[in-house]
Amino acid sequence: MPLHRLEEFDPNYRETFGGDDVKALDVYTEGDIKIGSVADALVDQDGKFRYLVIDTSLDSVSKKILLPIGLSHINYQARRVYVDGLSKEQIERLPDHQENTIVDNDYEENIRSVFRSPTSNVKYDRETYNYQQEPALYDLNEQYHQTFRLYEERLIANKHRIKTGEVAVGKHIETETARVAVPIQKERVVIERVSPTEAGTFVDPNDLKFQEGEVARIEVYEETPEIRKEAFVREEVRVKKVVEQDTVEAQDTIRREELDVGTVGDLRVRETGTTTHEAI
Repeated sequence: MPLHRLEEFDPNYRETFGGDDVKALDVYTEGDIKIGSVADALVDQDGKFRYLVIDTSLDSVSKKILLPIGLSHINYQARRVYVDGLSKEQIERLPDHQENTIVDNDYEENIRSVFRSPTSNVKYDRETYNYQQEPALYDLNEQYHQTFRLYEERLIANKHRIKTGEVAVGKHIETETARVAVPIQKERVVIERVSPTEAGTFVDPNDLKFQEGEVARIEVYEETPEIRKEAFVREEVRVKKVVEQDTVEAQDTIRREELDVGTVGDLRVRETGTTTHEAI
């Protein structure tokens, strides 16, 4: 199974692990003796940790080695990795790991042979071997010094205000021809000449008083229309905004990590709370 350097497999691995960086940790024995620091990590194609690349310095022996992940106990808070029982002899027997080292099946078997228990019944077959055959070497030990984070994704809904348009309300003037009818009165003088009712009656000339220039005056009137314009309020227009509520639904696929607990041998596992597993 091909192995990958941690940063090559996941360039953002620090974010994946919540800011924790295994490559910034020092390596100590359980007896609190510093024996080196973590230079890198190797993961398989599924992203599971298989080896820590340790830059060791123990009793004047210095070189980079691969340490199976199951032999380490990681404490991010203390910024330490604890290794149980790594001796000078084991370091001397382990192959020197370089940047260009090809980690193939035989190379890994050389490493396993250094750490494998003498009582182990594992028989190596390069064609069929898998890491599950030796959980003591390759399973992360969560019982001591290790916090294992389970992640899940959630949909976060936010909203922001954007301008979708505007309404402009104004007024303009339209013209039209209006007509109005006003009845008016005009006076006129009518002069009629009629025969007298006493025609032929004799009148004594001495009784008549003839006067020159006598004039009868009659005043004549007529009405003239008076047209003017007046402005009045025809209607009122009120402009306002109302807020309408709406619900927008969205869906997406989210992922959640669930815990898998594997045991080897006749063990009973008791789960307490939501995060603690205890082997009895």
